[in-house]
This record gives sequence, C-alpha cells and structure tokens, in this order.
Amino acid sequence: MDPMQFQNILIGSAIVGFALMEFATRRYQATVKATANDTKLELFMFVSLVAITQPLAILTTQHAGQTLFPQWQDALAHWPWWAMFGVLLLGDDLTQYLWHRASHSPLLWPLHRAHHSAQYMSVRMTFRNNFFYYLMMPGLWIAGALLYLGFGGWVYVTYLSLKLTIILGAHCSWRWDEPLYKIKALHPVMWVAERIISTPATHWAHHALTNKDGIGNYTGNFGNMLFFWDVIFGTAHITRKYPEHIGLMDDRIHGQEHWTHQMFYPVVHSRRADSALRFGGTIYDENKQ
Repeated sequence: MDPMQFQNILIGSAIVGFALMEFATRRYQATVKATANDTKLELFMFVSLVAITQPLAILTTQHAGQTLFPQWQDALAHWPWWAMFGVLLLGDDLTQYLWHRASHSPLLWPLHRAHHSAQYMSVRMTFRNNFFYYLMMPGLWIAGALLYLGFGGWVYVTYLSLKLTIILGAHCSWRWDEPLYKIKALHPVMWVAERIISTPATHWAHHALTNKDGIGNYTGNFGNMLFFWDVIFGTAHITRKYPEHIGLMDDRIHGQEHWTHQMFYPVVHSRRADSALRFGGTIYDENKQ
C-alpha cells in the first residue's frame, strides 16, 4: 500500500468514525437541522476541494517547479522527518491560522462567511466554505511547493491525516472532550491538550452566534490543527463550555443565503437586501446593534 492510499483510508476512517459517533450519541439527530440548501453547499464544496482545488494547487506548483526550478525537485528529501513536520506546521497550519484570521476582516469575510452560516456543528460542515476561500489559501500552495521539494511520502501523509482528524473532531457534533473534562485525573492532561490542539469546546466558541454570553469567541479561536497559535497570538478564549446557538445573526433575521451565492461569490451576488455577499453590502456587527 502506497502512502496516498493509506492516507485516504485514515482520513476516510476519521470521517466515518466521527459521523458514527454523532449518530450513536444522537447528537446529530438532536442538533443538526440542515436544509437542502445546506446540503448542496457542503456536498459541492467538499467535491470541489477534493477534485479541483487541492489537485490544482499540487499540479500547478509541480509544473511551475519543473519549468522554473528543475534543480530543486526533491532537494529537501534528505531532511529528517521531524524537520519536515516542523516546516509543515509553519508553512501549512500557521499560514492557515493567519489566513483564517484575515478572513474575518471586512475585505475577506464574504469568502469565509459560508463556513459560519451553518446553524449546527457537524463533520458534514467541516469543509463548508467559499470556493475561492480555498483556492486562495496560502497553505495549500505552500504544501504543493513543499511536496515538490521532497516533503512527500509518509511524513506528509502522517501530518495531513493527523491535522484533518483534529479538525474533523473540532467540528463534530459529538463533543468528545466534554466527558474528559469531568475526570479529575485528566485535568492536567486536558489543560495542556486544549491549549495545543483545537477541541470542540474551543472551536464551537468560534462558531457561536454571539460573543455576549461569555462563551462565544467568533473574533478569535482561529486555530485549525493547533490551537497553540491562538495562545501565542492572544486570540484564545477557553471556557470548557459550549455556546447555545451556532450560526450568523443576519441569517436568522433576513433568511439563509442561497448556496450558489455562498459558494461562488464574487462571481455571483446575493439578492438579499442586507447581505455581505454583494458589492457594497452590509456586514452584520452585533456590537453596533
């Protein structure tokens, strides 16, 4: 079995495993009230990411490297695994934290808004986003360049599988960290864990409907694989609690945006009067209400 096949099995197993736990604990049935609009957005975004965006980034960087810098192909393949892993954390996960943080600015928010428009947490909405949000994500292109330089094989498979497992777990409607907080012997372990990786408690806070309850932190908790970036850069908010409501207040007021507008803005624009998905549109700010 080659590394890519093994990676697909690991990631597929993580998706299925978390999804099964959502159903087994009945968290999915109780909390996920998805519409057909939600399903289309999540399905088409997942397919486009796997079939178009990620392969495009890898193939383009490979072609550019072979055309412009043929002497650099596999130039770093002799590096030890820990050095490659460390560079991947910086080149992929740190840049994703920075990109994610920047996407909450007025300029880039329309490209990330779709991820927050879900009114539920679940593995199904992990990759829910705007098409151009992923296409412009620096980490995908940096990862492609690193693969060209020789960061492939089992190191990249291990890194990506671990990262996606953590991200899937952070979005999962099954709050796997909740019972662990209640075990006294695990308090020191969980104190460290929640400051290193994203957990449901910290990432759900990022998807909260409001910050006014003292639990939500949609203006922080940007970490994807590593929550440690939030700790370092001062955007962390840890409560070990979960927000009562998820989603966007403007959707609750004005109604859900159509999936095509969420996925393909700015190529297509919303027709909603009060919308961030149109030029000159309004971005809802609860602090101004």
